[in-house]
Amino acid sequence: MSKNTADDAQGRRALLKMAMLGGGAALAGVLSGRICPSGRLPVGIPRNPGQSGTYLTPLLGLRSGVSTVDPTPLWPFGHGLSYTTFRWADVTVDGVAVTDSDHVESTTDGVVRVSLTVSNVGRRAGTDVVQLYLHDPVAQVTRPDVRLIGYARVAVEPGNSRRVTFDVSADLSSFTGVAGVRIVEPGDLQLRLSTSSSESAHTVNIRLVGPERAVGLSRRMVADVTVE
Repeated sequence: MSKNTADDAQGRRALLKMAMLGGGAALAGVLSGRICPSGRLPVGIPRNPGQSGTYLTPLLGLRSGVSTVDPTPLWPFGHGLSYTTFRWADVTVDGVAVTDSDHVESTTDGVVRVSLTVSNVGRRAGTDVVQLYLHDPVAQVTRPDVRLIGYARVAVEPGNSRRVTFDVSADLSSFTGVAGVRIVEPGDLQLRLSTSSSESAHTVNIRLVGPERAVGLSRRMVADVTVE
């Protein structure tokens, strides 16, 4: 073995040791309570051996009466835990309070501003993750049941609250239609303020009106987020 090869191997071992020590310290911090966890799963964790899939699945890919197979994950995409407790309230659209049963009208080239208040009602500081998903119930082509279009990490001290705002462009509902062109289609949508891909806390019903609109490379890809 040459000196350079030996040096490379020694360097790799040193880096591995540092990574293990760093990971161990982080894990010990979470388990001891020194660190309040705020991470969220980037994938769903299967419930059964051999189970696979993504949260970006159409309605027939979810649990239903047409199949005996239950694809529900043990922990869904976006799932996470904390040592404190958060409460979400005061949902507004363009400054007007809405409930889960209300419908808000916008245009196929418009933007809606969705806001909510995140309060830390626990005993210690923590960081919550507000996830915004889009649900399109009817479209020209099969769509995922939900799709993440924005999120916000919100650090809140105990007893305090912060306001989170998403500017949601109609571009975010676009998809490639039957003609092979990416379009924004008029119709009903749902914006779901969620703690994970399968755990919705609040729903905002949007009705897009106006002509079908083609969108290009300049389209918005994610919702703009403001945390106050």
